[in-house]
Amino acid sequence: MKILLSSYKNPYFMTITEYIEKALNRMGNQVVFFDNRNFLIPGRIRYKIPYLNNLDLRRINKSLISIINTFKPDLFLEAGGYRIFPETIDRIKRAGVNTVLWTIDPPREFEPVLQAALFYNFVFTGGSEAYDILKDAGIKELHWLPFACDPDFHKPRRLADEERRLYSCDIAFVGTVNPGLYPFRVKILESISDLDLGVWGPGVEGISSSSPLNRKIRGDKATSDIWTKIYSQAKIVLCIHFKDPSGKIPCYQASPRVYEAMACGAFLIVDAQRDVMDLFKLDEELVVFKDLKDLRKKILYYLKHQSKREKIAQKGQEIVTSRHTYKHRVQKMLSIVTGGNFNGA
Repeated sequence: MKILLSSYKNPYFMTITEYIEKALNRMGNQVVFFDNRNFLIPGRIRYKIPYLNNLDLRRINKSLISIINTFKPDLFLEAGGYRIFPETIDRIKRAGVNTVLWTIDPPREFEPVLQAALFYNFVFTGGSEAYDILKDAGIKELHWLPFACDPDFHKPRRLADEERRLYSCDIAFVGTVNPGLYPFRVKILESISDLDLGVWGPGVEGISSSSPLNRKIRGDKATSDIWTKIYSQAKIVLCIHFKDPSGKIPCYQASPRVYEAMACGAFLIVDAQRDVMDLFKLDEELVVFKDLKDLRKKILYYLKHQSKREKIAQKGQEIVTSRHTYKHRVQKMLSIVTGGNFNGA
């Protein structure tokens, strides 16, 4: 099958884009990648002048149509949905191409995605919160397709002595810690900063100088290579999802970090996300916490009970690598899109 994949590749670390592309190629598809963030005008200017932002977006959409006309794919897969216009999707469909959207972010500023989603042949959502929103909007061919791991990249790592010293800690957190974006997350991390906590992630410059979290910062932007080393070394990996301070933006999805950490053999404690609790067996494959008191209690308990911790980590790794890989997700997507006629390897 000829597939045009539209998404964005982060220059600093691998993301869902590369894992989807790899899975599609491994199944024997002919894949061409389209960068839907190939802006010419710097963001600092586009954000201030909407006209210029729209002009650049129209150029990107025009480039997409040009590639459609030359590559002539069987399927167009857009990961995200924010920058491809509804009229562009309509033109792609009229060219005889099957169109698929896979939403991947919490529904912040979701209106462009919502408008465009109505034009796709099929819509898949990484989180059930987006599924709920799009279902209410009347999307018919709508499917929940959670994130996943890639066992070729997300796997236990053997560390040299120096690396073990560098990444060793009782509790590790990897992710953005900008208090303006994630005040709930920072509050949780501050509440356990008296423990052996290591934090890696951007946004540290926004943390108050008086915060006890400052002395727990081990690094800012961490590549996926470093993530896997941290996940392989820490006794406990902590995952804390986005939570809108105003309570207006729902987020129920299981972050890619959930699957990635578990695939590395990490013992995972995660906030009580709806999708996490629907996908995994609690206290058998991972552990969830409900509030600050519950988190501290579970951290202290599992630090004292190594065998229980290791048993859960092992079971979690087995589950994600056997059921929750990008190969599984892409196979399911293509099977739905083709009506069960896709026979990828």
